[in-house]
Amino acid sequence: MALAMAGDDAAYGELVRRRQTQVRQLLRRLCRDAALADDLAQQTFLQGWRSLASLRAPGAFGAWVRQLAVNTFLQHARLASTRGESTVPSTALEAASPTHESMVSERLDLDEALAQLPPEARLCVVLAYSEGMSHREIGEVTGLPIGTVKSHIFRGAAQLRQLLEAYA
Repeated sequence: MALAMAGDDAAYGELVRRRQTQVRQLLRRLCRDAALADDLAQQTFLQGWRSLASLRAPGAFGAWVRQLAVNTFLQHARLASTRGESTVPSTALEAASPTHESMVSERLDLDEALAQLPPEARLCVVLAYSEGMSHREIGEVTGLPIGTVKSHIFRGAAQLRQLLEAYA
């Protein structure tokens, strides 16, 4: 970490290698488009390289990069909405090679249901249930008030339950 903060490209490359899977999975869950998620992950790590000096606690690199990824997704979602574009592609996310056919089906059903949530609700639900973040942590990462985070999670989870009942 110290080498990366001192400008060592190879050291930062190693940090990226260690965190890229986590960041890409988070972004794939948020945007449901593998290619877009990879592009957003690349933007995240590029932004990280440019602003690495602003990291005050080197031990918090993982949380810091996750926050950068969330911010990158939110910027993309805002830009897409101002252009009138959807933040969710019409094609389903490719499964990460599960071994059982029902697991693939369940994963695609969940991804399809998540895609139907509004972007901020999807973000809060994914951060809460997939990333295991607390309401306070989600509020800090997204800049949303805790009450809004709770509402997004509550309404998003209720909408997911309703959407997934059709698959039961």
